[in-house]
Amino acid sequence: MIRAYKFLLRPTVRQAQALGEMLRDHCSLYNGALQERRDAYRHSSKTSVTYGMQSAQLKHVRAFDPERQGRWSFSSQQATLRRLDKAMQAFFRRIKAGDTPGYPRFRGMSWFDTVDFPKDGDGCRWDSTPHDPVTRVRLQGVGHVKVNQHRPVFGKVKTISAKREGRKWFVVLTVEQEQPQPLPAAGSVVGIDLGIANFLADSNGAFVPSPRHGRRAAAKLRAAQQALSRFPRVRRDKRTRNHQRAVEKVAELHSKVRRQRLDHAHKTALGLVRTHDFIAHEDLKIRNMSRAPAPKPDPDQTGAFLPNGAAAKAGLNKSISDVGWGVFLTILHAKTPHGAKSSSSFEKLCGEGEVLVEQDVLLEAVVELADHLVEEVSLSGGVPVPGLAAAVVVGFCAW
Repeated sequence: MIRAYKFLLRPTVRQAQALGEMLRDHCSLYNGALQERRDAYRHSSKTSVTYGMQSAQLKHVRAFDPERQGRWSFSSQQATLRRLDKAMQAFFRRIKAGDTPGYPRFRGMSWFDTVDFPKDGDGCRWDSTPHDPVTRVRLQGVGHVKVNQHRPVFGKVKTISAKREGRKWFVVLTVEQEQPQPLPAAGSVVGIDLGIANFLADSNGAFVPSPRHGRRAAAKLRAAQQALSRFPRVRRDKRTRNHQRAVEKVAELHSKVRRQRLDHAHKTALGLVRTHDFIAHEDLKIRNMSRAPAPKPDPDQTGAFLPNGAAAKAGLNKSISDVGWGVFLTILHAKTPHGAKSSSSFEKLCGEGEVLVEQDVLLEAVVELADHLVEEVSLSGGVPVPGLAAAVVVGFCAW
């Protein structure tokens, strides 16, 4: 099983400067490789440049520029080229599927925040000073950086990534672990309904209030955005100190809301996994739900449009984004295999909810079938029995 750990880095002033230079040079490598692909395709020969061809050029690039490209890990630069190659492959895949192509963009310094090291020991080393009580990670060209390790790491470290978020630096570890021991059976099955007024309502009648982190921070965000809007839009290196502080203020407020939303999602999902053996939820199409309404042309007047409720829908879309259903469901699905339990969506089990069952009947079914369902669930694989699960979930679809 693969698991990720994220820890705060505490670099010195020189190390922070070196980390910024590492991002700058990897960003330059990414943009240069993208430009080479564009120029080769625009040529009359329509030459296709592959990852293998660009990776073979790395040694010449490093020899030509030893002060910048030559000081960083060769493997991390290969990972940056693979990142571009994946973006190009996704571009062609979307074209074949008939979707919006979305050609890979050139990255500015503000849009390139991560450097990947594909193997521990190759240009990087986790816990590089085991004799020191303070955990450190060694990054080639940067040195041994202090890590605020707030929890132990179990398993073998496979990959290491250095990531910038605002003015903070983090290290992300990908660790290979053995399959964890299953949680003890709780003897309970539940269906959950996600909403806006209440974040969650379950089939037992319990409610989880909506935290509304974005709404609570709206006043501060509005003031920070207004202060930022007074400065002209210029390049990053042309900003004044006050302009840079205004940018960082907005970024920090957004980062705080994001952390609060993640924390709430983790705690709510963990409570459900520990309490129930099987969890069913709606198969929400969040992107479709938060889509702006289509304009309604006025047939009697050319160039005019009829009211389509866009203003009210904009407020609803903001609330949908603030509540964070997608983040919560992603975390819930990630936690259920770790606890050897199961979660699924209503539509996958009951076929769009075609059978209608009253609320009282549903509650009785949950109580009666919980014991039987838990006995039939494979705790090692977390695979529910379709018949019993559907009997409970179908009714909740119509609630």
